[in-house]
Amino acid sequence: MPLKLTPAQFQEASTLLVEVLQFAAPTDTLLSAHFRRNPKLGSHDRGQIADCVYGVLRRLLALRWLAPEATPRQLLLLWLARFQGISLRELEPLAREKDRAKLAETKARSLDGAPLSVQAELPDWVVEALAATQDESALLALGRALMLPAPLDLRVNIHKANRDTALAKLAEAGIAAQPTPWSPWGIRIAHAFDLSRHPLFKDGFIEVQDEGSQLLALLTGARRGEMVADLCAGAGGKTLALGAAMASSGRLYAFDINEKRLSRLSPRLKRSGLSNVTAQVINNENDTRLKRLAGKLDRVLIDAPCSGLGTLRRNPDLKFRQSPDTVASLTQTQASLIRAGARLLKPGGRLVYATCSLLPAENQAIVEGFLAEHAEFRRVPANEVLAAARVELDTGEYLQMNPAVHGTDGFFAAILEKQSNP
Repeated sequence: MPLKLTPAQFQEASTLLVEVLQFAAPTDTLLSAHFRRNPKLGSHDRGQIADCVYGVLRRLLALRWLAPEATPRQLLLLWLARFQGISLRELEPLAREKDRAKLAETKARSLDGAPLSVQAELPDWVVEALAATQDESALLALGRALMLPAPLDLRVNIHKANRDTALAKLAEAGIAAQPTPWSPWGIRIAHAFDLSRHPLFKDGFIEVQDEGSQLLALLTGARRGEMVADLCAGAGGKTLALGAAMASSGRLYAFDINEKRLSRLSPRLKRSGLSNVTAQVINNENDTRLKRLAGKLDRVLIDAPCSGLGTLRRNPDLKFRQSPDTVASLTQTQASLIRAGARLLKPGGRLVYATCSLLPAENQAIVEGFLAEHAEFRRVPANEVLAAARVELDTGEYLQMNPAVHGTDGFFAAILEKQSNP
């Protein structure tokens, strides 16, 4: 359904776009700050404004190709006319007289002659990086999938409930939901709703987590009584999935260098009912807290800091805030993290290296570089591990979730095992 904006909502969105399009900070951070400064904006207003901002970001390359000199306000008008199907007559209350002739001209212009990067809404450097592994049609399909808003995926906390029970409770509340195709813990919601007020969420029976992210925890294979570490825990979504799989037994460490981010795990952990999690802030991958655990752990999950290009459905600004230089810096961190995680494992232990990136430089290249230097590790085929868990998903030796194929965020994961006798 096309957006119906009031002049006030249009003005708020235009003002925000001036700041957002500088790409000096994450868009969600800028939106949150703007809404805090303007508390009189209701939830409907905030939703309309956010939809406009993210809509422009998702089609920014096409908009700028159609109208290279357009201001943020004009880009928003063109997005509404071109990609939201709003007629020029309906836009008259929002468009200044000098904008209308230009808007009519650019709305009718074809994108057929646009470069692949424009049609796929991916910067040239990203297209070049992906072209080594994907043909033009696959790249275009990927780009189009990344333009779409992401669905709302939930993970059932199997320490407290099962998926059938959660689905039944959601149905009772009139919320349309269905099982996710691959994760045995996942539920997909058709339409967003205020999850924070639902008893299933407040009582810790469900958490928000993309299905691809859930599969990372599944690949880790954490079991009852084991010693496990989530080395880049962030706000703890995968930590909670691991803890539930361990039936709240054994010991599970949630490590991160960002104290503010890790602090968000605390209320989630309380809701979850898990008692086997220890959250610790570390200075870096060589922290003494990690050195004490060297050679002692059964499982290590590394969801490494990355470009985040697999999450463009949620964070379309990332493709403009990343660059080949930032990726080059990230790969150094990733290589260091995989070595640090490997040092924690006992013989026979499993390491899962993962990113939400689509770039081979952050994925296969990191793993293959590590294996070339560490003969004591072998790669375990992800498709075999998934088959053993009765998950009918085969992306080969590596887990490679493609938004165009699988309907999840883009994820990569490799499973590495430390051999007892290399």
